[in-house]
Amino acid sequence: MTRVLVTGANSFLAGNAITGLLRRGYMVRGMLRKTSRLMIQHSNLEHFYGNITDEKDVMEAAKGCEIIIHIAAITDQSIADYCMYEKVNIGGTRNIIKASLANKVRKVVYVSTANVFGYGTKDVPGDETRPMKPPFTGSGYAVSKAEAQQLIMKELRGSGTAVTVVNPTFMIGPYDHKISSNRIILRAAGRRILFIPPGGKNFIHVRDAAAGICNAIEHGNDGESYILANENLTYKEFYLKMSVITKQNPIFITIPKYLLLLAGLAGEIARSAGINTELCITNMKIISLGNYYCAGKALVFLNLPQTPTEKAIEEAISWFRNNHPVPTFS
Repeated sequence: MTRVLVTGANSFLAGNAITGLLRRGYMVRGMLRKTSRLMIQHSNLEHFYGNITDEKDVMEAAKGCEIIIHIAAITDQSIADYCMYEKVNIGGTRNIIKASLANKVRKVVYVSTANVFGYGTKDVPGDETRPMKPPFTGSGYAVSKAEAQQLIMKELRGSGTAVTVVNPTFMIGPYDHKISSNRIILRAAGRRILFIPPGGKNFIHVRDAAAGICNAIEHGNDGESYILANENLTYKEFYLKMSVITKQNPIFITIPKYLLLLAGLAGEIARSAGINTELCITNMKIISLGNYYCAGKALVFLNLPQTPTEKAIEEAISWFRNNHPVPTFS
């Protein structure tokens, strides 16, 4: 039975990917930090405690594994110090490369982000052929993922270990134990007035992204990248879909871009004082633009599912109702 190592095993995406792998009959080793907890329990799932930045831990975790799915990363947008992203996102990937080669791993599926590629419009969305564009060129997270993606592609090329990169867009859905990207849903719960940014992004059900990862093991070509995307929506369109599901009708107020940039400037001052905050010029520019992508390549080669965004919202809300004390949706 094929054994798969999944790094960052307690994350939103990894939890869904592990569930998918177990359903397909894989043996899974989930790597997570000693201070973390993996909610999934299964006879074919082994919990391995270690740090992705520790070469010895990664080397030990990879022993006996034919496949590695590398998800572990710092995604926090509030960090001002690029060295933090570099240490985990690039340094951790370098350890995965060494462990893959030393253990003669058959294949690595590296989980990056769609933002390493240039976004587009709804009519002409971004794809795998476009280079990264501003303002993402100023994002520590996006830049570090781009560098790590280039590194693993370069180092594993012709090594005998195949590598496929998947690039998810913005994921929503159930089983978000750490409350990550689903904050976009929780922030609107019970609100009568909802302030929203002027931009938009591509949304995908986390279970679909997880299926894309699992499919990449056998169907992803060596040295290729695949954007895992679904529906391009403005933030207002997204919240309108949510309001239908929750039967709430908040008043939407779009925040002007100049006010967001002023908030970003205030955040820059706070960052210069050593305070970590998501408020910065780059992040405010990002939420002010249409950050749109298409999944044409993944649809063809990875048979990427396309669950409607409404279903992803509905399942996320249902899961939070049952698992977290949050403001009422009813």
